[in-house]
Amino acid sequence: MEQEFDKGYQQDNVVKKDKYYYTKREEEKAVLVGITRMHEGVDAAKMQEYLDELAFLAETAGAKTVKVFTQKMDKPIQSTFIGKGKLEEIRAWIEENPVDMVIFDDDLSPTQLRNIEDAFKRCAKVLDRTNLILDIFASRARTAHAKTQVELAQYQYLLPRLAGMWTHLERQKGGIGLRGPGEREIETDRRIIRDKIARLREELADIDKQKVIQRKNRGKLVRVALVGYTNVGKSTLMNLLSKSEVFAENKLFATLDTTVRKIAIKNVPFLLADTVGFIRKLPHHLVESFKSTLDEVREADVVLHVVDISHPQFEDQMAVVNATLAELIKMQKPTIVVFNKIDAFKYEVKAEDDLTPKERCNYSLDDLKQMWMSKQPGVQAVYISAANKENIEELKDMLYETVKEIHSARFPYNDFYYSDYSE
Repeated sequence: MEQEFDKGYQQDNVVKKDKYYYTKREEEKAVLVGITRMHEGVDAAKMQEYLDELAFLAETAGAKTVKVFTQKMDKPIQSTFIGKGKLEEIRAWIEENPVDMVIFDDDLSPTQLRNIEDAFKRCAKVLDRTNLILDIFASRARTAHAKTQVELAQYQYLLPRLAGMWTHLERQKGGIGLRGPGEREIETDRRIIRDKIARLREELADIDKQKVIQRKNRGKLVRVALVGYTNVGKSTLMNLLSKSEVFAENKLFATLDTTVRKIAIKNVPFLLADTVGFIRKLPHHLVESFKSTLDEVREADVVLHVVDISHPQFEDQMAVVNATLAELIKMQKPTIVVFNKIDAFKYEVKAEDDLTPKERCNYSLDDLKQMWMSKQPGVQAVYISAANKENIEELKDMLYETVKEIHSARFPYNDFYYSDYSE
């Protein structure tokens, strides 16, 4: 039966993945736009880093970056975000080189969005960073919970941007007694969206109650949460420790739904939760919508902060995660910093006659270890490769000692758990 079904889908635009069939979309072409703001510490190098990440976001969404435009400014222009000269330059380029979309690496106000679209004569879609991330989240959502969270964030993003759009969400559902005096189409659409937002919040409130009950039913087991920047290898590590098959892919936001697995190391049981990855400039709507998902981090006893040490700006990524965690977690929790992807780490060896100071790209892995230990004394850290299963036993031993201490305080009479038995 499956073979016959496969034959019926042997088409160029259909692919099979994980027992599901997907229609391949033609890759869209995108132009990226960013501004350097020296007074905010965003120089040309930092701007390039941001745009590289934006290009990765675009690739994850299914678009190919064909051109990048940047401009030096003290602050964005209130009406058009970038200067009119730069707008004209971009418009002229996309008229000669047709593209599908222009993506800005910041949030655009409704006024900026409308004015930019008018300047481009609507010859390409105009998206901002939040819109792009929301699109990725919508494509990644699999469960009803994740879909509801994303839908809520999308409507909250759309509501203030209805002006100038001909959304025409649906016809007026009843007329008498519902339409206000002189109500226009835009006002009707706004009311429809507000009703949808209210309904989605009610649905999420019900789901949150179920999640709270689920967490209570897990008893007093020690909880460990995997956190980190997106695409640092959390799901790969989750699969390795739990011997499960959580979806993992080398793209941003591969995981949206929290996955919880029961694990035992040397007979000490605990719960391990894989959570959604963080990213700089994470849209406020998404943080609010995914509050229940992030509750797994808030209620965790131990935090495993996974870091991609092969990334040139891994310290900046750590700072983004730590800032987000500081908002979520009000009290200090035992934390293990897991520096992942040591197999992909590369550095440039300086020539012996080169007397210039070392740069970040010249530091070896041992150099970074020494620097980290001197900067963060007392912080537990381990260096692994989840893909190649390097130093996993060292991580397990560290995790075992941390969990064991909490477990023994919580269950003081269960000393029999701590035998020499190992998995």
